Amino acid sequence: MATELEELVGFLSSPSPPVKKAAVEIVRDLTGSEDGLLSLSMYASTVLPSLSQLLKEKKVRAFPFWKILSAVVKVGLHLPRHSQEQLASNEVSEPAAEALINLSLNSNLATKMVEMGMIKTAMDVLYKPDSSITRLLVMLLVNLTQLDSGIVSLLQIEDEKMQGLFVMKLVRSFGRSSDETRAGRKMLLDSKRGLLKQILRQFDSTSPLRKKGVSGTLRNCCFEAENQLQNFLLISEFLWPALLLPVAGKKIYSEQDTSKMPLELGSALSIEREPWDDPEIRVEALESIYLIIVQEAGLRTFWSVNGPRILQLGYEDEEDPKVMEAYERVGSLLVHGSGTEEPSSETSK
Repeated sequence: MATELEELVGFLSSPSPPVKKAAVEIVRDLTGSEDGLLSLSMYASTVLPSLSQLLKEKKVRAFPFWKILSAVVKVGLHLPRHSQEQLASNEVSEPAAEALINLSLNSNLATKMVEMGMIKTAMDVLYKPDSSITRLLVMLLVNLTQLDSGIVSLLQIEDEKMQGLFVMKLVRSFGRSSDETRAGRKMLLDSKRGLLKQILRQFDSTSPLRKKGVSGTLRNCCFEAENQLQNFLLISEFLWPALLLPVAGKKIYSEQDTSKMPLELGSALSIEREPWDDPEIRVEALESIYLIIVQEAGLRTFWSVNGPRILQLGYEDEEDPKVMEAYERVGSLLVHGSGTEEPSSETSK
């Protein structure tokens, strides 16, 4: 005979919206206590998939039932039981997300979530046009990426064709500063997770779209340079090639120049290389450089990799007016030691 908790978990899949809504709210409340978490963990194989499915529920506006009933009575009509259920609110995705956030604090349950594809589910729901639980989904992703397996899942490391696209999409959505995006940016720039480093490693991709995605992702991350500069500088061996190679021009650099650069930059610039034809990537790289070197420590590091010389030679080869303007803006900062205007924080298109 089923226990009360088994019945409750079963109600999460009820075809009746009011029953389902009541069940998920009770489950959400149970996850707020250690005893509740322990009890629900015994039914993880059922409760986790059910909650995952409820994340996809659409938010349906429901009128106050007493108003509907009053209108029905006035015209002398009978309101069938199934119609009453259809008129009830179907807002279950929010309490479902809150329950999953609480459950994911348990490492064993978080591991099960990752294994069942919860990160993909969260990302799919996150980018639905009608999604109203963005903040909660980001919090869930933050919790799940505390695990190595969660990081692997978010980076899509095991899928070569899709690798890194989740993270790029995530960062590009954080182009505007807001309370909802702070947790997401913090997650992506956390040096312990290494997500940004994994993104920058894809800059060697032969796909123009992938390179453009990396460039836009990095540019949007750089709006956090004031608070996260140390995390950027910890991955300098990946950061500076990603920012400077697109704007280094076509020339083969002299040994005198490359000897003042780190090996990963000097080696690439001492040989013939494919040009960076996309002017948008070059503009984004220069804007990223600006956002980093406006910080004193960032400026010192930029000089230490011979960055000003690279921009000087790159500018000599540049023909696009918009890109030249971006070069000049960074150059003005280098000359005067401070900037008067930051690039727009609007997400790159």
